[in-house]
Order: sequence, then C-alpha cells, then structure tokens
Amino acid sequence: MAVPLDELLKAARAASQSAYCPYSKFPVGAAVLAGSRIFTGANIENASFGLTLCAERTAIFAAIIAGERTIDALALACVNAPTDAESNLRMPCGACRQVLAEFAGPETPVAVDGAGTTTLGVLLPLAFRLHGQSGR
Repeated sequence: MAVPLDELLKAARAASQSAYCPYSKFPVGAAVLAGSRIFTGANIENASFGLTLCAERTAIFAAIIAGERTIDALALACVNAPTDAESNLRMPCGACRQVLAEFAGPETPVAVDGAGTTTLGVLLPLAFRLHGQSGR
C-alpha cells in the first residue's frame, strides 16, 4: 500500500503534539511507512541532553517493535521552525540518518515539512554498513 507523502507529513505534524521538549521548546514529529502501516514518533528530551531521543528514531523504533523490518518512507515535521528557516535546520540528524539506513535503502523517500522531499541516499550517501548488511 503506497501512502502519499502528504499523508505521512500530516501524521508527523500530529505526532509533534506528543513531544516532550521542556528544554528546547522545539517539538518535532515523525512518521514512517512500514509495510502498510504508519508509525509515528516525537522527540523526547531529558535533562541529561545526551539521553534525548529524536522523533525519527522513536517512529522507526515503534515500527521495529511492531515487527516491521523495512521502512518504506519517512516524514519529519519541525512544527515550530520559522517559515524562513534554512532547509538544513529541519533535516534529520546524523544519528537518525544512520538508524534509518539500518532499515531502509538509499532510494527511500524522506519528506521534510517546509524543505521538500529527498532520499536517504542523498542525506547519507556513504552509510556505514557491516559487511554483508543489505540495508533493507
């Protein structure tokens, strides 16, 4: 089942309402398509900043916990980003890109609210992979 990216973006925007971000005050929502289902996530901050978890990873991990092993698409919404914010300020961080690469291929679409659509291969052209790991 192909889900339009605008539907994934809508789910990501809605997911941002569940964010726990008392420190940054910057709610982020994500949605992934895995199989025929949409899984959402939001950023969860911690006073020990290194323990904060990004929205993309919470959505990916929700899909994995549900038994999915392939991510077909990802959408990301930084709902409080200024409308004139540069695209690079809305993109997934390096850790999220690498986690996505564990379960998605380079052609996987990544829709970023306010910045457009790209692919994982553009965001992470030389993803780290263990020998024999297919990435999908």
